[in-house]
Amino acid sequence: MAGRPTRLQVPRITRRRKGEGDVYATGSRMVPEETPVAFSYNGSTHAVMMASPADMEDFAIGFSLSEGIIARLEEISDIAIEEHGEGIDIQLRLADAAGQELTDRRRRMAGPVGCGLCGIESIEQALKPVASVGATRLQLTPGDLAQAVRLLSSLQPLHNETGAVHAAGFYIPGQGIVAAREDVGRHNALDKLAGALCRTGISGASGAVVITSRVSIEMVQKAAIIGASVLIAVSAPTALAVRTAQAAGMTLVALVRGDEFDVFTRPERIPVAANAVTIAADDAAASGKSNPDPASPTLVQSPTVRLVQYG
Repeated sequence: MAGRPTRLQVPRITRRRKGEGDVYATGSRMVPEETPVAFSYNGSTHAVMMASPADMEDFAIGFSLSEGIIARLEEISDIAIEEHGEGIDIQLRLADAAGQELTDRRRRMAGPVGCGLCGIESIEQALKPVASVGATRLQLTPGDLAQAVRLLSSLQPLHNETGAVHAAGFYIPGQGIVAAREDVGRHNALDKLAGALCRTGISGASGAVVITSRVSIEMVQKAAIIGASVLIAVSAPTALAVRTAQAAGMTLVALVRGDEFDVFTRPERIPVAANAVTIAADDAAASGKSNPDPASPTLVQSPTVRLVQYG
């Protein structure tokens, strides 16, 4: 698909303070495009998402994986990306088994689908357990965490121009960010990243997912589907995301600001952070201070690491 812009320059009026008064001026600003993208499987529309009109093949594959429509790339026999006026229709042909499973799923649907949880017809499905990534032996240093976020920020051309999109990247220690995708939607950016990794054969167990947004349960679920055992974010997680990451055996690192960060789950993949907790616990025991309620959040501080443990 060529020719559809991902950003557009629009006129604007700015108000700025100058001394004791206001200054108004006319000018322009670059803003990202937002386009309806329909996913059609075997000729039937499954969902429509609002997204940035770029990396559509990655989006198609990643969305199909994260929604459980396919488990492997080979289950898609063909992808056709079609322009339709203001929108884009992604036509996917599924292999027989995957196509039949989707048909059965549609028959079970009780109502219309919604953005973010497409095709989900029950609370149980929305909160279904994620695949375990606990066996992965990946380890990262504090320097890796800072570098991952720093490198991702340098790979966001659309955000640099507009300031209005999210990014998701995949960081491998010693290699840096090996893939990055942007979108107006944080879920979409992660789906596009999943598709890019699937297409290139990069194993999710080999590195960490890095995102520029807050961490909701869907972001943890999508990272687990990729196979990543570490999720790094610049913003905070929800409580449900923390519980879900813990149950999946995933290390959740959030609020990364330069050399500072919070580790919410599975600190053993960041040995420096895990050691800081052990030292702090030993110091508390030596001082005679009682241990806090293990059911309550415990905050451990060091010069560059803030580790929050739950449970």
